[in-house]
Amino acid sequence: MTKPKPQAAIFAMGCFWQPDEYFRKLPGVLSTEVGYIGGQRPQPTYEQVCTGVSGHAEAVRIVFDPAVTSFAALLTQFWENHDPTTLNRQDPDWGEQYRSAIFTTDAAQLEQALASRARVAAEGLWGEDPIVTVVQAAGDWWPAEDYHQKYLQKRGVTQCHLPKPPRGRSKP
Repeated sequence: MTKPKPQAAIFAMGCFWQPDEYFRKLPGVLSTEVGYIGGQRPQPTYEQVCTGVSGHAEAVRIVFDPAVTSFAALLTQFWENHDPTTLNRQDPDWGEQYRSAIFTTDAAQLEQALASRARVAAEGLWGEDPIVTVVQAAGDWWPAEDYHQKYLQKRGVTQCHLPKPPRGRSKP
């Protein structure tokens, strides 16, 4: 039996430092890298992304072993670890670069991502607020500067914002 080839998934969940921590520790995740996607400028810098002139989102690119974990499992992590109802904002961070987005790498991911967004909205996982997460085909990926890679890990920190449970699941 042939072992399946590694696959990639790309998620934007606000600042990219925390999502890198969430995903890099999961079984089946082979590597993570933070970077920029979804904008107009080639090879954007952090300063261009932060000032909004590039149109890119901060994101994490995950390479995973589909024999160990699935894109669906990664989608669960995505939905449960950021607020997909706040447009261009996550906790204290705001701006287009902090948008909630799923950048799909093939038709199967696109189908799964759209279905999961509809399911999360229907289940009220985040309450009654509408889901603003954008789902689109991945374009060019630009790795962030080296000092952003494994930023929290390099500093011996496990989180930069206190995680909160989805509003729809925090009811007593």
